[in-house]
Amino acid sequence: MSAVEHVIGDVPVHYVEQGDGAPVLVLHGAGVDHREVMACLDPVFDTFAGYRRIYPDLPGMGRTPAPETITSADDVLDVLLAFIDEVVGDQRLLLGGHSAGGYYAQAIAAQRPEQVVGLALLCPLLAGIRDVPAHEVVHRSGGDLGDDGFRDYFTVQTAGTLERYETYVDPAARLADPAALARIGERWELTAGPQEAAPYRWPTLLVTGRQDSTVGYARAWDLLEDYPRATFAVLDRAGHALPHEQPGLLRALVAEWLDRVQECSR
Repeated sequence: MSAVEHVIGDVPVHYVEQGDGAPVLVLHGAGVDHREVMACLDPVFDTFAGYRRIYPDLPGMGRTPAPETITSADDVLDVLLAFIDEVVGDQRLLLGGHSAGGYYAQAIAAQRPEQVVGLALLCPLLAGIRDVPAHEVVHRSGGDLGDDGFRDYFTVQTAGTLERYETYVDPAARLADPAALARIGERWELTAGPQEAAPYRWPTLLVTGRQDSTVGYARAWDLLEDYPRATFAVLDRAGHALPHEQPGLLRALVAEWLDRVQECSR
């Protein structure tokens, strides 16, 4: 594993690479950094040979600053597209994202439909979310655990999920730049929404949590017409922290998605 920094315009983008082979770019959600999504997905890729996994910190999070020039989601998307050009080049790549990372991943796939040959969206942020359930704890063991951040995020509250929160989520959240996040958050919707493009025809995975009180699952169902090669799953016992709460099911779904991508690439 190597930690690298690549300057895109006036933004020094920090990222971590793991493995060699076909590039896979994975984007984390808002308010954390690469560690959360890497902890959830890299164990899956470790079981396969031939993947170069790239986990950047988005602007204003982790070790990637967001200068005053970054004022919107459009600006973040521009940084990510330039990052791909610099770090991946014109190679075909796989693309994944959790939450806000899933929102950006959709937009990248819409703009680069011939380069992005597989798309995995985990609890993606979407414009026009609806029917979002209230936060609910579906399983707790050991009494009240953790701080408010943990209890408000996880629907499965155990010693195991608390350990994941304290290892991969909370330390990352502490590095976020609140002013930058607020500035970007005021203009978080992309000018050109991902669904304004033609349907994306490469293998897609769309996983949502039945108890996701951040983005819900109902709005994601509307995406299926835009992704004719999509597997859609709604997982019980899973909120917005689904990758931590249902790692076994997620591992199986991602592995099957990788099989479909390889099938289409032969």
